[in-house]
Amino acid sequence: MRPLTAPNKIAIAGLTVVMLVSGWIWWGVQNALQVPVVFGNPVLIEINRGDSFNQITDKLLAQNVAVKPFWFKAIAVLNRAVKKLKTGEYELAPGLTQPEILALFVQGKTKKYAITIPEGWNLRELLGDLGKSPAITHTIHSEAGTETAFLGRFCESGLEPCNPEGMFFPDTYFFEKHTTDIALLKRAYDKMQLVLQQEWQQKADFLPFKTPYEALIMASIVEKETGVAAERPMIAGVFVRRLQAGMLLQTDPTVIYGMGESYLGNISHKDLRTATAYNTYIIKGLPPTPIAMPGREAIKAVLHPDSGNALYFVARGDGTHVFSATLKDHNLAVDSFQRKSK
Repeated sequence: MRPLTAPNKIAIAGLTVVMLVSGWIWWGVQNALQVPVVFGNPVLIEINRGDSFNQITDKLLAQNVAVKPFWFKAIAVLNRAVKKLKTGEYELAPGLTQPEILALFVQGKTKKYAITIPEGWNLRELLGDLGKSPAITHTIHSEAGTETAFLGRFCESGLEPCNPEGMFFPDTYFFEKHTTDIALLKRAYDKMQLVLQQEWQQKADFLPFKTPYEALIMASIVEKETGVAAERPMIAGVFVRRLQAGMLLQTDPTVIYGMGESYLGNISHKDLRTATAYNTYIIKGLPPTPIAMPGREAIKAVLHPDSGNALYFVARGDGTHVFSATLKDHNLAVDSFQRKSK
């Protein structure tokens, strides 16, 4: 066997170096592509407008996300992603790799927050809950007299009727950090308009409502009168028949709403005799506005009420009611389920 010449030795040494470098590059690429860089708990990262790629990398490192700056940028450059990262707050789950993080940033899959508006809440409760969320940008609560200021702003917007009570659809709404309270309220308002119009178009004939808004007022009362879904059409039927007969609605939830902050948990005989715009023991017909935010089922019940003959109902004490067609039967039910318990 001939001994290696100097040129051959150099060639072999060069080949060895190339192989070592290639192996290092291959290992680096595989490591960059496949090894998770998020450990432990989820990590929140916010990309602000104007952040450079290097600033974003620094934010990741500051949160102990184990990205490798060289490889992180190399992957971004190869995928033409450097200038495609979208602003917003991101939640990085444990186990994510560098390419997966970049994909989140490019696709704009930001963290979503949720706020739920329960059926039967009124405006004061809704505004109070919005004010507690740190993810919402508060514009209403920066003003003195939150509810009053909001009412004024709502009226100035030119929306009809000039009172937002009951006008926001109860549902769960998902949003990104920094969404304003006004933007969320607009979504809920628009959805209530949509639902109300959809249900109004399918309403039963011969109802005592001239407008969808009147139906909304009645639906808010039905929503507050019962939490039992099966009873909503029956409750609605009682109120519809009372309106058609020219009878007073005589419903406690409207009295309570009219009392405002003076309501402390009980209604007295004096309260029933005290005139307010919402005391349906005194005023004829519907109160001037809804008293709460009704859900779709309450709206549907009002527009498709039960066709029975009941004109009265009284609570049993278990969430359900006894319905009666005559005042005599109603008084007997009251004796059985209310006066007896006192």
